This record gives sequence, C-alpha cells and structure tokens, in this order.
Amino acid sequence: MTINLSRRDAITYSLGFGVSCLLPGLDLRAAERRGPERPRSLLTIWLSGGPSQLETWDPHPGDKIGGMVQAIPTTIPGVNIAHLYPQTAEQIDCLSIIRSLVSEEGDHERGSYYLKTGYRPDTQLTHPALGAIAARELPRESLEIPTFISLGDGPFPARGGYLGDRYDPFRVFSPREGLYNMQAPVADDRQSRRLQNLEVVSRAFRTGRKPLVEKTLHQHTVEQALKMMTSEQLSAFKYEEEPEAVRKKYGETDFGTGCLLARRLIELGVQAVEVVLPGWDTHASNHEGHVTQANKLDAPLAALLHDLKERDLLASTVVMVLGEFGRTPRINALDGRDHWPTGFSCLLGGGGIRSGQVIGETDPTGEQKDPTDPIKIKDLYATVLTALSIDPAYEVITPIGRPMLFSDGTALERLLV
Repeated sequence: MTINLSRRDAITYSLGFGVSCLLPGLDLRAAERRGPERPRSLLTIWLSGGPSQLETWDPHPGDKIGGMVQAIPTTIPGVNIAHLYPQTAEQIDCLSIIRSLVSEEGDHERGSYYLKTGYRPDTQLTHPALGAIAARELPRESLEIPTFISLGDGPFPARGGYLGDRYDPFRVFSPREGLYNMQAPVADDRQSRRLQNLEVVSRAFRTGRKPLVEKTLHQHTVEQALKMMTSEQLSAFKYEEEPEAVRKKYGETDFGTGCLLARRLIELGVQAVEVVLPGWDTHASNHEGHVTQANKLDAPLAALLHDLKERDLLASTVVMVLGEFGRTPRINALDGRDHWPTGFSCLLGGGGIRSGQVIGETDPTGEQKDPTDPIKIKDLYATVLTALSIDPAYEVITPIGRPMLFSDGTALERLLV
C-alpha cells in the first residue's frame, strides 16, 4: 500500500494539528547559519535492540497478532500508529512510513551491521556506515568538530570501514554528562611546551616510518583534537544554554538530551549525527517494555521533528528512525516477541524524501510471513544516498584493492522529491 498526499491535503491536515512540514518556520536563524547552499545532513535515530513494528508504526489492534496496543490517528490522513506515541503522531506528517522492510539478518550484531551499512557482513572487509559516507562525501570546510557524531551508548557502533578510521563516529556515550578532556589541565605556556616536546618525539619516530605512522592517524588525531579543544563550535554540545522550557520539552534524559544536541549539531552543519536509544530487545514482557521505551522516545522525537521544521532545517536533513529488525507477530510464552527481520518498519523523511507516504502492508493475521510491497535494505540506502545528493553507484577502491559501490541497491523513485 502506498498513500500519497496532495499539497492541499497536506496543508489542510497540518494546519488542523497546528504544525506544518511545508510552510517555512518562524525561526530561520538556524537555516541561515548553514549558508545559502543548504548542504544536507543525515540524522539517524537508532533504536538498538529491534523495536516491534506492532507496538510502534504498524499496529494491528484487535487482530490475532495485535497484542495490547491500541491505534491512534496521525497527521497523515487515514494512517494510525501505536497509541504509545501521541506526540509523534502530531509531527509524523513530515515523514513517510515504510512497513515492509525485509532483511536476511536476524542476529543483533549482523542485523545492526546490515542496517547501518546497507551491506551484509563480509569476512574480507568492513563496510562504512551511511554516516561515514555522508561525512566523507559532504565536506564542510568550516567545521572544527567531528563530522560524524554518535550520541548515546549502545552495542555494535557504526564504523568508517574501508573509508578509514578517521570516518569512525565521534562517540558521546552520555550526552547529559557532556564532553571530557576538552580543556588542557595546565596553563597555556606549559601546554605549548608539552606540544613542542611531543613533536620532537613524534618527528623522530616518523623518520623512516612515514607510511606506517600515517596509518595510525596519530598526527591527524592530535591536530583534530587541538583544533576542537580551541573551537567556539564546542558550544553546540552545551545543551544547558537552551531555555529550561526547551530542555523540558525534549526530556531531561540521555536520549532526550541527545536529540536536543542533534538539533544543535545539525544547525551547525555537522554532516552525520546518530542518536542511540537502547533497550528494545523485548523477548519477555514485550508490551511493558515498549511502554517504557515509548516514554523515552515519544516526546524527544516529536520535539526534534517540530524544531527541525520550525527552524527550516528539515528540508536539508534526511531523518531515519529504525533499528536492526522488528519483532515476531507471535507472542511467545514469556509475553515477549522474538527477532523478526521480515516485514518491519522505519520512519524516513526530510531532505529530498517525500513525506506523508505509507509503503507496504503486513498481514494482520500473522499467517503470511512476507509483507506486501517488500523493500530491500540496499534499496532503502540507495534512496537515502540519492536524497543526500551522493551517487549510490560511486565506486571506491578499498585498501585491499577491491572495488566497492557505496550501495548496490536501486533508489526508490516514489520516495524521492
């Protein structure tokens, strides 16, 4: 099933709910800071553990597989989501819902790898995460902080892969605790002497070993760290500068603060930002687990979408909300749901992505395994790369001499503006 909104319908419904994806926001300062070219960024909300499609974006209340969830209407006409997300329901019209993702990986580590890179694991090389590709292909000369930033802790982190470790994300494990070691512990003159002495040792070590030393990224890391330590752009991590009302809107949790920091980093022009919310592996007490997770996700996600729209940032930011797979239609003996890589859901929008669409259907009886209109992971990622103005078929020669495409999928034209 694919649902398309006309411009008139979209405006009518969005005004009815007091929000709009199509009308310019009142606060354009953030968009102005990104410059007239409006370079694009990738923002991923990573739901680590595998969220249930049935308790999030594809509810089937009252049916055999529906569990205890109810459904509520959204700002996409005729489309419901789980009742656990009332605030997201009011903001979701700027996104599209894919309800028919299909994956061949039902293990957490392999599934995470697949959903972060668009490729299944390979023993011969490590593929770069989508965020690493964005960081490499969308350069920002003005940035003095990392170009790929991951906020929050979780297993199986994204990697730069064959693009190199310099494209690994800069990880902030606890957004509320902020950054560590960003100020020198000694006075400026002593710091200067220390750096001079370090250069003496480093120069001696580089002698006769230049190719080997370059692979360690030692000098690159030192230079980038020093640039970051003295940069005014570090203020993007100071969420406490936001008004109290804004901080409360996002929720004063690690995930909520991560979403707030993501907005501030996107404003600055960071190419790729990931916010991690772990805890979705509900093999037991699935419904109760999803109530807990929804209480963490709903308000921050809605606040983030609202602010991206109001600040005119959504048009230049591709947003993805997804995890490594879904959960089984069948409820097990522990009132939980197990791993289900067939027919699960994600949210996608912003940037060059069409909004207000719903793609695919799952069987409400749970008898039919395969969804209607299945969407392959590689095609999803080719679509996202295209929306970011990155050629999915661009070929890179890896360090082992193997030619690799950024994606071997086919972009879904119906999702592209």
